Amino acid sequence: MESAVLQWVSTYGYFAIFGLLVFGIVGLPVPDEFLLTSCGFLVYQGHLSLVPTLLAGALGSISGITCSYTIGRTIGWKVLHTRLARFVHITDQEINRIHDWFHRIGHWALMVGYFVPGVRHFTAIVAGTSKLEWPSFALFAYSGAILWVSTFVFIGYHFGPEFRSILSVVDQNLKIASAIAGVLIAGYLLWRYWRKRRTG
Repeated sequence: MESAVLQWVSTYGYFAIFGLLVFGIVGLPVPDEFLLTSCGFLVYQGHLSLVPTLLAGALGSISGITCSYTIGRTIGWKVLHTRLARFVHITDQEINRIHDWFHRIGHWALMVGYFVPGVRHFTAIVAGTSKLEWPSFALFAYSGAILWVSTFVFIGYHFGPEFRSILSVVDQNLKIASAIAGVLIAGYLLWRYWRKRRTG
């Protein structure tokens, strides 16, 4: 897949960067971080220009996460109010709780989620499903997209031929951080469940 990504960028340039990131953010198996760092390396080599690369990456990420938000706000919202939702015990109270959570701290999940493998594909859908207002979504999601794109393009541009080894280290650390966060969240949910059972 990585060689195919490089071939598409070499052939179609900035349009490939934009299109691949749209599909990658929506959830298709596109190696997003590798794509961005490779683009940074191509800028380092002089095959791409920095500003158009950043613009194509940012616009592709923004378009992709907007699609995910729209899916959550339309299809996802309808699913929550079907028999399927009632069958798995998703109540209106729980939906409102998710909505309130996004209003309090969920915005940051939209921004930080870009850097957590597998998370950025779902945060926008959850935001849309919880009916998070558009201005709040756009502020945090689009800021996260610009920060994420700039970070990985910078890695490829700054480290040049060493970008693969640097990317490997960054990816490994992000996975470790994701695993730790997952354990903490699971522990917190179990604690809340135990506390609810005890008080009930």
